[in-house]
Amino acid sequence: MPHQPETSRGAATYQRILDAATEEFAQHGIAGARIERVVAAARTNKAQLYAYFGDKERLFDAIFLSSLERITNVVPIDADDLADWAVRLYDEYLRRPDLIRLATWTRLERRPAGHLVETHKQYDDRKVAAIAEAQAAGRVRSGDPFDIMAMVIAMSMAWSPVSNVYAASSQEPDDVHEQRRSLLRDCVRRATTPTDQPSPHRR
Repeated sequence: MPHQPETSRGAATYQRILDAATEEFAQHGIAGARIERVVAAARTNKAQLYAYFGDKERLFDAIFLSSLERITNVVPIDADDLADWAVRLYDEYLRRPDLIRLATWTRLERRPAGHLVETHKQYDDRKVAAIAEAQAAGRVRSGDPFDIMAMVIAMSMAWSPVSNVYAASSQEPDDVHEQRRSLLRDCVRRATTPTDQPSPHRR
């Protein structure tokens, strides 16, 4: 665990390190990141960084786990409206493309198969339980709740910074994003509606 600073000045330095390291890791990955660039951008030194975080690997851990917490808290699941959840995830990727890049580097450099993190239950269990509850009530189609969650997340990432087709940008016109949101919303609704019910119309 990171060593939390005890003074306001230390807290400011700590946050600058986090901000600089987030950008560094998102751009270069774990192996390619350089502590020298991080401390220069954060206006501090290696000794201070290591005092707070220990080493580069643990610095990445702190940043990546924080990114998972952010997505979980800022974009909470609504199993009764998975289409809206997917759209909110799309918007979060536009606001914070670095979060998705961190996850991608983790997949490439650490865990090429299986769950992205060992502590996945901490981030997934509530989502899976919410989907299972909606399934039991007949509001979401049958299937493994985890797989449904994974499918909706994957659909939300269709235009994300890690897309191998097209990566969206917040600089694009609003009407372009609205078209994608509308398509995403409709497709997720169709994919998750119980098969014995008619597909809902677009809202």
